Amino acid sequence: MRPRLLLAALAVTLAQAAWAVQPDEVLADPALEARAREIGQVLRCPVCQGENIDESNAPISRDLRLYVRERLTAGDTDAQVIDAVTTRFGEFVLFEPKAEGGNLVLYWAGPVMALIAALGAFLFLRGRRPEAAPVPTLTTDERARLDALMADQDS
Repeated sequence: MRPRLLLAALAVTLAQAAWAVQPDEVLADPALEARAREIGQVLRCPVCQGENIDESNAPISRDLRLYVRERLTAGDTDAQVIDAVTTRFGEFVLFEPKAEGGNLVLYWAGPVMALIAALGAFLFLRGRRPEAAPVPTLTTDERARLDALMADQDS
């Protein structure tokens, strides 16, 4: 009984990614369908946010999948399809937004903040380093007594 359960779990896991794309959405041309699947992997579902449009069951993802396939059958390149979807829905639908314009702030914020934190930690730890205690000077009475002790020891 256990091998059947394991086999069923494996089949469910492997088929999970194909659940969202419905049979009526699949293109007849395998090359175009492969391109549509690749594009679907880089486009985020506007509703689910953590899933790409090929994995999402949301109605908007279905519309996006159909739109992508429509553009591909019209002869658009992959870049043209992604640009058309981005123009229509904004850069939010891209899992990896372009590194230009205002997005540069997002791309560079992490490394810059890490450098600032490292510099702050260095300065904080450097300021906490214990300084050597100053050597107290001897009073004239202490100096005279020390000289007397030293003289007695020499003799």
